[in-house]
Amino acid sequence: MNYWLMKSEPDSFGIDDLAKKPKQTDRWEGVRNFQVRNMLRDQIKRGDLAFFYHSSCKVPGIAGVVEVTTDGYPDPTALNPESRYYDPHSAADVPRWFMVDVRLIKKFPHFITLSALRQYPQLSDMLLLKKGSRLSITPVTLQQWHFIVSLKQ
Repeated sequence: MNYWLMKSEPDSFGIDDLAKKPKQTDRWEGVRNFQVRNMLRDQIKRGDLAFFYHSSCKVPGIAGVVEVTTDGYPDPTALNPESRYYDPHSAADVPRWFMVDVRLIKKFPHFITLSALRQYPQLSDMLLLKKGSRLSITPVTLQQWHFIVSLKQ
């Protein structure tokens, strides 16, 4: 099992939106970064866990935990001209973009804010906290995972 941090803008799709979906499950679609695409295609697997992180908002932070319920598969929004994620360079026979499905495991009663995460030396190597880190999905080490989870107990 691997651990991840998955960023989403709450104005577009937040943890409350996921909570309202049937079976609290939905597609993690629209990734348009090749490095993250490779993670979705090759590394992120069914059963992996991820922190659901609200980004590009007044108070960014970890909102809860999701489970990856599928291995990576081609993102059909890339082929749909009506989708905001349409990519005219994508083709069905050679998919350019990938996605996974996620299911809500737990919504935290309070965010673990980005500023709070920065206060812990145990997290100093976390990719989220590195200067210039802008990837929408980043790996989280087992030690970082356990430390962050312990903050919510």
